[in-house]
Parts: sequence; C-alpha cells; structure tokens
Amino acid sequence: MNLSMYEDIGSRKADKLNKNTKRNMIARIWKGQTKIEHLEAYTDFMKMRAIPDYRETNGFVKLSFLRRTDDEFAYFKLITYWENLEVIQNFAGTDFEKAKYYPEDENYLIDFPEMVTHYEVFAE
Repeated sequence: MNLSMYEDIGSRKADKLNKNTKRNMIARIWKGQTKIEHLEAYTDFMKMRAIPDYRETNGFVKLSFLRRTDDEFAYFKLITYWENLEVIQNFAGTDFEKAKYYPEDENYLIDFPEMVTHYEVFAE
C-alpha cells in the first residue's frame, strides 16, 4: 500500500479546508473509548481538566461532550466549536488534524485515535 498517496490526499484536504474556512466556524470532532468501569472517572477527569482548558482557549466557542455505553465499554464523542481554522491551529498546532491527549488519558482510554475530523459549520 502506498501510504504517501494517502498523505497527499490528507494534505490536499487540509489545504481545501484551510482555504474554505478561514472565516467560518469549525467543528472539531474526537472520539474515544474506555472500559465501562472507567466511565465516571473519565467523565470527571474531562469535566475537571479538559473542558476548562478548552474554555480558556482564545477562539473557542462551545462544546458538546457525548457518551454512551454497552456491557463492556464507554464511548465518548467530543465536538468542539471554534471561531475559525486559525484558532484551531493555535490550539492544536500546525498538524491540526492530529488529536491532542493529556498524560492522564493513558489511565482511561483503550486506544488513541491519531486523527480528529473537522467540519465547517454552515447552520446552527
């Protein structure tokens, strides 16, 4: 499999997103998974550590933090809203499509998805 082909596609997607969203609000979506026994502890951690960090970031607009469970796992989806792509880059760095993690995440998360997804918000 030619991975450089996928890197080129990702780069083109980022360039297109960058051109189209300099002034439009952007939704940044991350998903994660814990064992069911870590549901409340991870929820508390996110409320005490991560959510305040987002709220203190210049250009942050709002967030929705979702969770669901089955018999074994808890599934989380975090949707953050930002004024534009530039403020996301200030928050996440130049490789803004890469997920950001806290050291404490290792105590809870089962895996660490490398990438997040961005969407232009065109209606609310």
